Amino acid sequence: MRKSLKLNYKIIFHFFGLLFLFNGGFMLLSTLVSLIYKDGVTIELLISGVVTMLIGVVSMVYTRNHKKEMNKREGYIVVAFGWIVMTLSGSIPYVLTESIPSFTDAFFETMSGFTTTGASILDDIEAVPEGVLFWRSLTHWIGGMGIIVLAVAILPLLGIGGMQLFAAEAPGPSADKLHPRITDTAKRLWLIYFGYTAAETILLKAAGMSFFDAINHSLSTLSTGGFSTKNASVAYWNDKPLIQYIIILFMFLAGTNFVLSYFAFKGRVQKVFKDEEFKLYFRFIVIFTAIAAILIYCNADVSKSSINHPMVFGEGESAIRHSLFQVLAIVTTTGFVSADYTLWTPFLTVFFFGLMFLGGSAGSTSGGIKVVRHLITIKNGFLEFKRALHPNAILPVRYNKRSVSGDIVFNILGFFILYLLAFIVGALGFSMMQIDFTSAIGLAASSLGNVGPALGDFGPVDNYNALPAIGKWWSSFLMLIGRLELFTVLILLTPFFWRNR
Repeated sequence: MRKSLKLNYKIIFHFFGLLFLFNGGFMLLSTLVSLIYKDGVTIELLISGVVTMLIGVVSMVYTRNHKKEMNKREGYIVVAFGWIVMTLSGSIPYVLTESIPSFTDAFFETMSGFTTTGASILDDIEAVPEGVLFWRSLTHWIGGMGIIVLAVAILPLLGIGGMQLFAAEAPGPSADKLHPRITDTAKRLWLIYFGYTAAETILLKAAGMSFFDAINHSLSTLSTGGFSTKNASVAYWNDKPLIQYIIILFMFLAGTNFVLSYFAFKGRVQKVFKDEEFKLYFRFIVIFTAIAAILIYCNADVSKSSINHPMVFGEGESAIRHSLFQVLAIVTTTGFVSADYTLWTPFLTVFFFGLMFLGGSAGSTSGGIKVVRHLITIKNGFLEFKRALHPNAILPVRYNKRSVSGDIVFNILGFFILYLLAFIVGALGFSMMQIDFTSAIGLAASSLGNVGPALGDFGPVDNYNALPAIGKWWSSFLMLIGRLELFTVLILLTPFFWRNR
């Protein structure tokens, strides 16, 4: 007879209390911004932060006598439900300030923020109070590096080891560690993350953005989120190419494994350029940009109609800049918009749709499948040809001059199959809501890959407000499983997860 699973519920809710405290603290930071800009919603944001923190304090006090042990199952529960807890509490500022009075819409906007998807239901972003816009960008920044990784950095204060949480948060094939202690790893990554954000803010301010716009776009860029303070997104600054080049640089860095940034700062630059994933990631960006730029440049009508702002450095430079910007925005799943790529010929529309399945590097803040998975799958595919000719030969897949275990290869192949099935089921779900084919597949790919802009009625210059309520919940679910790389959430839906054996 199978026994039901016994869980350490106290440690789970103790951790949820910690997440409430985090969320509430960042809401108070938004309250300070609201006070500075006198946007009229300071009291509402203050109430949101205080209430959220009180819930956290009550939860932590009530569970203070918990057993300080966390097994793998509890780790998965904390990660998956932790994102839901953060999203539910993160919706409070939108509802109380009436910036987004509908709970469904507020939940969608918050889930899009924490999962760094960047899809929005707001029709007039520029009319939203500054404090709320800052909170909106903060949800990106918190989710970008992983709210769980942030918590892991302080778990030793509670007497809890964090390896189970880190494994559940980052289930990719990379096993690189910066330091033997996982908490120190998290601290180093957050230091780099914060440093990049500060650097981009300073550069954008110097390039002509207001400080408020600069910090919000920096929070969105480094998290590869895509929320903007302008209705036109980054296209608002199409007459200031320097601003777009700065964002291009930091989108590229955000889509790169943060472990490599650490090695570069330590002077081990050769380790960066020898990394196979980084080299393929860089080549993808160059090749895809060249394809898009050539097609735009050779089609004058497309160039003039889709980039309807001054060509500051000429048509050639503009074609390269917008191509590079949009390629990086989609590949890194940032989702910023400098032009409507759906107007760049049917080929380029399908081309950018395909890029939604690429993703940035493992260990980055990007969503999507990740470059390393594509790399190992391609290598294994070529080896299958050799194995067909030499069935008795031992031909291991090699990555960075090391053999990749068969378990990892099978895990990656299983991930691809599960991702494809999730995309198909996601698109079928949208099609059942009477959404047309192009829009349905675009929504599924964008939500699952945490990209933001989709196709059809939900393209780069549109938002998700027209999506029916059930569609917003369905999209939110796809965002969640995509952000946590499928297994972490879907394993909770299996019966054997909840059994002892």
